[in-house]
Order: sequence, then structure tokens, then C-alpha cells
Amino acid sequence: MSIKRPVYPPFSPLNELDLVTGFYGVQESRALYKQLLEENAWPDNHYEVDGRRFELPRQQTWHADPGIRYSYSNNLLQTRPWTPLLQSIRQRVERAAGARFNSVLVNLYRTGDDYVGWHADDEPELGQAPLIASLTLGASRTFAWQHRDSHEEGRMKLHSGTVLLMRPGFQHHWFHCIPRDPDIREGRINLTFRKVIPQE
Repeated sequence: MSIKRPVYPPFSPLNELDLVTGFYGVQESRALYKQLLEENAWPDNHYEVDGRRFELPRQQTWHADPGIRYSYSNNLLQTRPWTPLLQSIRQRVERAAGARFNSVLVNLYRTGDDYVGWHADDEPELGQAPLIASLTLGASRTFAWQHRDSHEEGRMKLHSGTVLLMRPGFQHHWFHCIPRDPDIREGRINLTFRKVIPQE
């Protein structure tokens, strides 16, 4: 396992990203992907906002410590308890990140037709300095970013078994997405660990 941390130009988004390669080996990554795919009770991928029904272009579950609530795109996610598997992954991710997380969003991209659009993880529940750890299992997918003001863009490939650490400044200055890729027919499971701050 190694963290790629070269020197980048000032204001580069890569100053706010740490890529941990080899976090899980090939065989262990495959086993974890298969276990999550089979054990996780994936819900219907429809949701409602302001009385309107939408189809989410992926499937997802939300797991958190007791009392932790989180809304994503104004949609309050149903909180599920941690499974033993997710707990063990969380502990390993926390050691690598040097931080504590109280929740995880588990996304299943069934093929390259599933995606997530441009967004920033800057909801009020994440506080002023959100640190997010993103674990990829399964198919390699492109992670793209775009500056909020200049619209400068960049991208990198996230391979199975890698962890991407998104530092607080990344959410403040950049949007990111996982674009659709119709050439990919395999699935990917992505776990984004975060610390939600209870709102009064």
C-alpha cells in the first residue's frame, strides 16, 4: 500500500487529493466486491424530492452510527446500521486516513451506464472541513473534477482496491463526478466514508 503524493502546481486539485494504491490486493478486492454485492440489501433506486419521483442512476445504501442523519441533494437518506463487513472496512480506512468516520454511503454502479453527476460533498451536515475517503471495488471508473469558477477540468482512473482521500479544500473549490461510460459492462462498488456533524 502506498500514497502517491508528488508536488503539484499551486491551486491544483491534486494538492487536495491523496491516492492510496494497493489498499486492498487484487484477490481481497474481488472477494469484498462479491461479498458486498451479495450481502447488501440494495433498495429500489427511486427517490422523491418535493413530491416528484426520480430514478437514481445507480443503487445506494447509507450506514451510520446511531443518531446520525444525512441529506443528499435534499433527499433524506434512510439510515441503516453498520454490518460487520462495513465495520471492518471502516476501521482499516480510518487507520489509513488518520481520521474517524461515523457514516458511509455505499454506491453500486451496475455497469458503465450508471453514474453520478457533477456535485460537491458540501452539505451542512459535513461541516466546514469535510474529509472524505472513497474506496473503489470492482470495475475501474474515471473520477473527473471541475473548478467551480474557472471550469478547469481534470480526471484520473480509480482502480479496484484503491482509496481516494478528498481533503477539505477539494469540496470548497471543485465539483466532481463519475461520468457514464457505455463501454464498461462490469460493476463497481464505491464506499465514501465521512463524518457527519449532528445539526441542532
